[in-house]
This record gives sequence, structure tokens and C-alpha cells, in this order.
Amino acid sequence: QVQLYESGGGLVQAGGSLRLSCAVSRGTLNALNMGWFRQAPGKEREWVAAMDGTNGNRHYDDSVKGRFTMSRDNAKNTVYLEMTALKPEDTAIYYCAADGDHRWHPTRGASYEYWGQGTQVTVSS
Repeated sequence: QVQLYESGGGLVQAGGSLRLSCAVSRGTLNALNMGWFRQAPGKEREWVAAMDGTNGNRHYDDSVKGRFTMSRDNAKNTVYLEMTALKPEDTAIYYCAADGDHRWHPTRGASYEYWGQGTQVTVSS
């Protein structure tokens, strides 16, 4: 069964950068569609970014487009979310997710079968 482990969260000043990692076990990135989601206290979970495992095509929510970049390192079986120009409203627990469904929809949480434990990102003013 696929297992995911996020890391790299922490406290950063507004305008700063941070790179989150998601290590994938018992799976191969070429066969998995990957997503990043986040949830702030008292707020609904929201989709952030996604990557098609087959062709590497990336998708971003408008709120992070131009600031966040998703990438992967096949040798390390790890996906990344590089975040720049961070804003206080980016503060949330960030989760990585994986899906092996050929009918995958990048933005829908219900489309993902596997989830990591989350890593906290806090952006101060």
C-alpha cells in the first residue's frame, strides 16, 4: 500500500520561501498522480497543486499560481512543493496525496486514495 510522508514545514516570514517534501513508499511516481492540499484552522480543505504521474503536467490553484512550483525526483521517489513569496494566508497544514485512478481529477480530494500526515506551514507578517 502506498505511504506518504510530508516534511519541510515550519515558520517563515512573509515574502520568504519554503520547500515541502513528500516521500513516497510502496509506489512509483510514474504510476501515481500526486496532489498537494492545505487546511487552515476552521477552514475547509483546499486544493493547491497537482501533477500527472504519466506526463508530469502540473496544475495550480489560482491562489498560488506563479508562486508555488511542484516537482518530482524519481530517483528519490519524492515530490516537492516549492513555495515562494509566501503570504500569511498561506498558513495551513499541508498534505500530500496520491491517486492511481485513470479517471483522476486533479482538484478533487475525493479522487485521491492515499494521504500523508501533514506538515505545518506558518507565515508571519
